[in-house]
Amino acid sequence: MQTNFTAGQLADPHVATSEKILRKCVHCGFCTATCPTYVTLGNELDSPRGRIYLIKDMLENGRPADAEVVTHIDRCLSCLSCVTTCPSGVDYMHLVDHARMHIEATYRRPFWNRLARSVLAAVLPHPGRFRLALRAANLGRPFAGLLKRFKPLEPFGAMLDLAPRRLPRATDSARAGTHPAAGPRRGRVAILSGCAQPVLKPEINAATIRLLTRLGVEVVAPAGEVCCGSLVHHMGREAQALEAARRNVDVWLGEVEKSGLDAIIVTASGCGTTIKDYGFMLRLDPAYAEKAARVSALAKDVTEYLATLDLPQQAARGLTVAYHSACSMQHGQKITMLPKTLLKTAGFAVRDPAEGHLCCGSAGTYNILQPEISGKLKARKVKNIEATKPDLIATGNIGCITQIATGTAIPILHTVELLDWAYGGERPAALPAPDTKMPA
Repeated sequence: MQTNFTAGQLADPHVATSEKILRKCVHCGFCTATCPTYVTLGNELDSPRGRIYLIKDMLENGRPADAEVVTHIDRCLSCLSCVTTCPSGVDYMHLVDHARMHIEATYRRPFWNRLARSVLAAVLPHPGRFRLALRAANLGRPFAGLLKRFKPLEPFGAMLDLAPRRLPRATDSARAGTHPAAGPRRGRVAILSGCAQPVLKPEINAATIRLLTRLGVEVVAPAGEVCCGSLVHHMGREAQALEAARRNVDVWLGEVEKSGLDAIIVTASGCGTTIKDYGFMLRLDPAYAEKAARVSALAKDVTEYLATLDLPQQAARGLTVAYHSACSMQHGQKITMLPKTLLKTAGFAVRDPAEGHLCCGSAGTYNILQPEISGKLKARKVKNIEATKPDLIATGNIGCITQIATGTAIPILHTVELLDWAYGGERPAALPAPDTKMPA
């Protein structure tokens, strides 16, 4: 793609990076076939190629974002399916991230949209606030239908719909501390506690810690860690995202210097994609560029790390698992086969749903801010999963678990919960008793 940025514009490192990305696009349109919003809406401007044109025009002409640009950029899930598809290697992820920063800096959103986004940014990254908000949701739940009748208030209705009626009890996995290896120590890792996950499903990290310590790995949950920053990063609130990244870099490198770390284990693939990008996000910060790159290199999805431990083959369990590959896992981190291989080795029969490349519609805060499109994607995803007639569903991202669970009665668990069970851990509470018939 030909570009016409001025030398003055290119002096801005963000613009310079985007210009290089834009030049790689050859207008081939391969991305349109795998873009969930284009497949759903059929609008060229809701495809990666269409958004690239809008972003180029906006940045090249130095214009503030307008309502049309914001509409179509907001509809982007950042699922990165287009990045996997693109034959030219267009780095769409960083281009749309820059566009969102530009929108945040130059566009004043309507009041109710501003309010919804501000509430999400103020609550979701903080587990204590999030837990209180979910408890309060029980009071507001009867009004969800009313809120959804009015377009500006629809996100608040979506929040209430997604809020679980019961919250699990907090576990020690979310508290700072060290979990010693059982027997001779063969490794030492830090684990990301996260923000939404320890409130919604603390059993995920609990299962991870149990499994790793049984395998001889010491697990530390460092004090001072905060949200990875992905939720605000994808809303264009870059200052808030970078501050979270810096705090985590300091915390994790402190552990490296104190006792060493083999890896930083992440059990939410959306968080993993962002942490692996810290090196890029902080590349312009002379005090953190090198440190952030070190942290990104240490970050590993839990399945990546488990694959290095040579887990033994287990006997068949007679359970069929539909594996849902989260977009942040398959497109963001390029981890495709490892989780399925681990599940097969653990004795599960694994099936791949059709259209596995398409997003389930969760995408961070997308199912709240774009509930109509998200609902269509969820229905499509659930239909494809149920067509495999599985006993249960496995995935590696808390957002996908929350989203898909609202559309099916089939139990959905994190991959590591099943692996923990297969290698001597507790039977996941989400599974029916062995003599209970699974949902059809």
